[in-house]
Amino acid sequence: MNKKNDIIVKLKTLRPTFSKSQKLIADFIYEHYDQAAFMTAAKLGEKVGVSESTIVRFATELGYSGYPAFQHVLREIIKNKLTASQRMEITSSKFADKDILSTVLSSDIDKLRQTLETVSVEDFSACIDTIMNAHKVYVIGSRTCFSIANFLGFYLNLISIDSRLITTNSASETFEQIFTIGPDDVIIAISYPRYSRRTLNAVKYAHNRGSKVIAITDSEISPIVEYSNHKLLARSDMSNFVDSLVAPLSIINALIVALVMRNRDKVSDNFDALENIWEEYNVYEKHIEE
Repeated sequence: MNKKNDIIVKLKTLRPTFSKSQKLIADFIYEHYDQAAFMTAAKLGEKVGVSESTIVRFATELGYSGYPAFQHVLREIIKNKLTASQRMEITSSKFADKDILSTVLSSDIDKLRQTLETVSVEDFSACIDTIMNAHKVYVIGSRTCFSIANFLGFYLNLISIDSRLITTNSASETFEQIFTIGPDDVIIAISYPRYSRRTLNAVKYAHNRGSKVIAITDSEISPIVEYSNHKLLARSDMSNFVDSLVAPLSIINALIVALVMRNRDKVSDNFDALENIWEEYNVYEKHIEE
């Protein structure tokens, strides 16, 4: 995206010329464009403390045909994601002269609250049913998402769900690991902006093979949603230089706990056996009090 046409840069450049109301709108969008992209003009106005008509006029004065066109641009930013340099610029602006620790933790708490308000309980329950009924569960997440995909894969195996973590070192290796996927299987795909093409291609392949697809992602316009049977939307802070994946990790924790509760007796027996193995092979350091 050309930086001259980037609405985020435009808002920052034009801010000194804005009225008090326009500055309120610009500041909210600058820091929370991922939320604004899905708000109606009335809802955005309510959030900022201005009228709906003020929001509409703001969009047209920026050169857009109306609020929907302005909103479309915000959604395109989410699709294409800010570049690393743009994210660094916004991060510097957001955290300048602030207590970074409390600001980041407060932001993460806010993302968890937003996720709790919007995540579908029905989709969550359907995901549990789908995983429990699957012949094999594949888990995929690329780049920063790989860390929480690895976390999920570890616990799925620990609770005796036949699962496989897909490593994405190359496109060919990805397809080599999922080429036998079929209608009895499920793939759990974790994808956040900038959306990985490798994850998307794997999801497309699984979908075409008739596999169930569970998407853990940030919004309805995430490219993997189109191919998913179930989606769990967890918010992230896309304007920071470091991706905040607290909310999707919390969703994953909830999935694991729900799966354990569905299969309590078997999991309990497995952990009894594992404790004996861990004890025999000194897997964990023992703390001996003097």
